[in-house]
Amino acid sequence: MKAFTHHTGRVVSMDRANVDTDQIIPKQFLKRIERTGFGEFLFWDWARNTDGTLNPEFELNQPQAKGASVLITRRNFGCGSSREHAPWALEDWGFRVIVAPSFADIFYNNCFKNGMLPIVLSEERVEVLFQRAAKYPNYSLTADLETRTLTDAHGLKLKFNVEDFRHHCLLHGLDDIGLTLEHEDKIAAYERTHGIAS
Repeated sequence: MKAFTHHTGRVVSMDRANVDTDQIIPKQFLKRIERTGFGEFLFWDWARNTDGTLNPEFELNQPQAKGASVLITRRNFGCGSSREHAPWALEDWGFRVIVAPSFADIFYNNCFKNGMLPIVLSEERVEVLFQRAAKYPNYSLTADLETRTLTDAHGLKLKFNVEDFRHHCLLHGLDDIGLTLEHEDKIAAYERTHGIAS
């Protein structure tokens, strides 16, 4: 998993609450067995018209969204089913940071396991970000995981909280397998003393 220390990226705003995982990556695209290639299907039902053409009104289809890597959105982002494909699709599209007042628990956990930083801020502070994104062209944010701060080029500085265990794992690029491999010497020693063939 890719480690996360700090990231500066252009912001795209999604002024929607309760965005569920079936909208993030619809069920018909879950047949792939790889973790990559899901970005092109991100928000498929919103991004496309009924005839399959791109919907120019959709947030991610607008010119200013191209190359954006920070998403700001409303409460309860990632609700619905627990599919890990949702953060896979967001990461594959190019997002590294998602800011919202709240996230569904499983989605929130899956973001960390896939190298993305979900940041929880109050609704009032998220509203400030929406206003700044509307005010400043090509608005960007910098998320510094080491100091747990979110800043912009216009004087904004916000602290955010990430629990210590998740903070450690994301800073060092450790998913569940990586955490296990940190104890590889102990595992090998156990296998030797218990006659387990490697």
